[in-house]
Amino acid sequence: MSPNLLSLLPEIVLTLTGVLVMVLEPVIARGKSRKPLGWLAILGTVASIAATCYQKHILNGNGGPITGFYGTVQIDPFSIFFHLLIASIVLITLLASLDYFASPITHAGEYFALVCFGATGMMLMTCSVELLMVFIGLEISSISTYILAGFRKGQASASESSLKYFLLGSFATAFFLYGIALCFGATGSTSIGAIATGLNTTATPTLAILAIAMVLIGLGFKVSAAPFHVWTPDVYQGAPAPVVALMSTAPKAAAFAVLLRFLFNGTPQLRGHWILMVEILAILSMTIGNLGALLQRDVKRLLAYSSIAHAGYLLVAFTGVHQDAVSGALFYTAAYAAMNVGAFLVLTQLSGFDEPLRTIDDFTGIAIKRPFLAALLSFFLLSLIGIPFTSGFFGKFYAFSGAIHNGYIGLAIFGLANSGIACFYYLRLMVALYSRPVTETATPLPTRKLSFPAAIAVTAAALATLALGIAPNSILHLVQRATPETLPGYAASPTASTAPAALPPQ
Repeated sequence: MSPNLLSLLPEIVLTLTGVLVMVLEPVIARGKSRKPLGWLAILGTVASIAATCYQKHILNGNGGPITGFYGTVQIDPFSIFFHLLIASIVLITLLASLDYFASPITHAGEYFALVCFGATGMMLMTCSVELLMVFIGLEISSISTYILAGFRKGQASASESSLKYFLLGSFATAFFLYGIALCFGATGSTSIGAIATGLNTTATPTLAILAIAMVLIGLGFKVSAAPFHVWTPDVYQGAPAPVVALMSTAPKAAAFAVLLRFLFNGTPQLRGHWILMVEILAILSMTIGNLGALLQRDVKRLLAYSSIAHAGYLLVAFTGVHQDAVSGALFYTAAYAAMNVGAFLVLTQLSGFDEPLRTIDDFTGIAIKRPFLAALLSFFLLSLIGIPFTSGFFGKFYAFSGAIHNGYIGLAIFGLANSGIACFYYLRLMVALYSRPVTETATPLPTRKLSFPAAIAVTAAALATLALGIAPNSILHLVQRATPETLPGYAASPTASTAPAALPPQ
């Protein structure tokens, strides 16, 4: 197989799957269920995971990265990790979405195609080492999620969600493009490796610093980091719950992958400048996210502000020393994906397509009516808090310990204080689930049953959250193996600390 084809094999599989779904969708008669198209999308996602595993097999045999398309795409353990993570998120979301449409909706097939196309763009971002190629992947991912955000066409909030996401997303994309242009002006290249080389001899370091700031703004929007978060609560509130489960995790993972490559592999010489920018973003995100969530009664808006806060926690990991920063960020990304996808998928099963359950009061007494789903939602909320034996605990532990080992003790303490604040609004929702009596004015709970594919999806998310909390060594070893490919210049650094260290065998 040619290197070009091999380097984009998972993306090619997902693209062909999306095209096939679009071709078959008009063939199905109006009024008929589009569920077979969902199974086709699931099959394509599984095939993309298999293609990623094949890339990993070839990679292990070669002993070095696989490059394609004139060095613009690179397959290494770092990109393999994110390919598997994104494909897993997509697979779980699709399983939970099969019975999401209460009645045969004519445009339901478009949902499955757009999810495949969006995943294609996200994967392309994670394996690109050329900023222009990153931009292409970013646009493929963004256009799909813009449409998915407004998928419930009959609701005004959905149209507002899609339009706001599109307008602000286009604005942020312009910043990212300006950053690429300034990188070229400062170093003469838009390749991440060439940028690192060019910074050693650049005559315009100020221009390079400005370029980093522009790229941070553009990617800060995608990860909903404050102060570029203003779209997040409204978009999460108006978008369908399974779409929020996807867009709150997979695009963020892709954006953080780009940010890690760009900052640590492309601009390590300017660390003293961009680390200050990252600190400011982390502090603002944690503070605004948690304080904003305290004021929310709408559950999806509450989780939106929670997402902003978690972007800040993840940015804290960037202050660690070299490999520690990357491995901590990768672990937190996987942990956050598991618990946040699980929380939104539970909301999907509780509310259905029309989502009558909106506010915290609407969830009163859910534990009596749906004990299994209430228990799962509580477990995911506890993980978002960071309770021990959950993935959220070790995610924050590795992020904060990496910051402490690099001297950012104040930032770590600030993060811990924010985690304490977050307990209030998470526990307030749990109180509504279990402790409040059912009132006659409460919103009637939909009678829809939990389908077998949806049960597999939420259970898989719960098991992943639990596994990362009680046996984190496996994923930690995986991310530590991915780090040297991301930081070749620091792979043998004698000054790099060993935190976060692997835990003792379980």
